[in-house]
Amino acid sequence: MELVKTAKVSSKGQVTLPRKAREALGSRLVRIVVEEGAVRIEPITDLAGSLKRYAKKRIPISAAREQAWDAVVREKHERR
Repeated sequence: MELVKTAKVSSKGQVTLPRKAREALGSRLVRIVVEEGAVRIEPITDLAGSLKRYAKKRIPISAAREQAWDAVVREKHERR
């Protein structure tokens, strides 16, 4: 399906995507790619997947909670 529409760029740099274009994307979260003088809008369907490169190793929530409490206790004792 090819959809060609014209949109206006506001003074704030905002562009409103036409309804049919938004529906075709199927996602409210998009990635903007600028290459060789063109702009491409790509849907991001899995937020966790898009942040994967920034993720640290997984630890259970109980371990994360314990680490957070340990940090709070250390901080409180260092102030004394």
